[in-house]
Amino acid sequence: MYKPVSRMRRLIPVLKQDGVDTDLIMLVRTILAASKEIAFRVSQGELAGILGSTLNENIQGEVQKKLDVLANQLIKEMLLDDESVRAIASEEEEHVVAGHSTGRYIVAFDPLDGSSNIDVNGQIGTIFTVYPAREDVAYDSCQQFHQPGINQLCAGYILYGPSSLLVLSTGGPTRCYTLDLTHGGYLLTKAQMNVPRDSCEFAINMANYRHWSRVTQAYFDQVLYASERFRHSSVRWNAAMVGDVHRVLSRGGIFLYPEDARLGNETGKLRLLYEANPLSLLIEKAGGKATSSGRRTLEIMPKDLHQRVPVVLGSVGPVDDFNSAVFSA
Repeated sequence: MYKPVSRMRRLIPVLKQDGVDTDLIMLVRTILAASKEIAFRVSQGELAGILGSTLNENIQGEVQKKLDVLANQLIKEMLLDDESVRAIASEEEEHVVAGHSTGRYIVAFDPLDGSSNIDVNGQIGTIFTVYPAREDVAYDSCQQFHQPGINQLCAGYILYGPSSLLVLSTGGPTRCYTLDLTHGGYLLTKAQMNVPRDSCEFAINMANYRHWSRVTQAYFDQVLYASERFRHSSVRWNAAMVGDVHRVLSRGGIFLYPEDARLGNETGKLRLLYEANPLSLLIEKAGGKATSSGRRTLEIMPKDLHQRVPVVLGSVGPVDDFNSAVFSA
C-alpha cells in the first residue's frame, strides 16, 4: 500500500516510504547520477561540443548523434560498476552487455529518445526500466530480457528541458520529480500524476498518414474532419516519445504510433523493451491505458531484444475509441 507523500521531498526518502528495496534504490541513484551529467551536457549544447552526428549507425539503422553515443556510454559505464546489475540492454547496443553474474537486476534503456531534436534544442529524454534477473538462463543471455512488462520493478524517464524532470514508478503511483540544480538532487513536485479519462488532444506523426492501413486512415478522417465530438481536436507532436507521453501524463490525450506499410515498420516502429513497456507502466499507474494492436502492451512476451510494436496509449476513452474503430472494422 503506497501512502500519500508531501511535495518537495527528496527522492530517496520517498522511495523508502514506498517500501522500495534498498538495492533498487541504489540502482535508481546510479541511473540518475548519469542523467545529471547528461542534463549538464544538454544545457551546454554547442559549448560542450555534443551537437551534430557521428559517421556511424546504431543497430536500428539510425545515424547516431554525438550526444546519443555520450549518453549511452555514461549510463552503460555507471551501470556496469553497480554490482546489483546482472545485464543491460540499450537501443545503441546490438547485444546484451554482461554485468555481474550475481546481480539481482537487469536494466534496459533508451539513452536519448528524440535524437532528431538535439540539434534544434528540442525535447529529448532518457527512458529506463528495471526487471528482476532470471535464474534459469545465463546471466549474459538475451533471454534475461524475455519478460513481459508486468514484471517491471521500476520504470521511468528523465525529460531534459527548461527544467529536468524525472517521472518514475516503482509499482505504485507515477510520481514526478524536478532536478534542483542548487543541491543536485531530484525533489518530488507531483506526488501522483493522473491521466484524465477523456481528451481531444492527440500526438501522432500525421506525415505517415499515407502509409497507414485503410481503417487507421478512416479513424483519423473521422477524428479530424467528420466527428462533432472531436471538432475541437488538437494535434501535438514533438518527435520525441518521451515528450509527447509527458504531455499526456500531465494533461491527458492519446499518443499513437501505429504500424504502417514501410519496410521495417510492418509490426510497428517503437521498441517494446525500452520504450513501449516503461512508458506503458507509467501511463497505467497514472490511470491511463496502453495497448499494442488492441491488446495490453504490458502482457506481451518479448521475442527479441529490439522487438518493435505499434503503440497506442493515454486517456482511456480515446484509446478505447481507437481500438474499437480499428480492430472491430
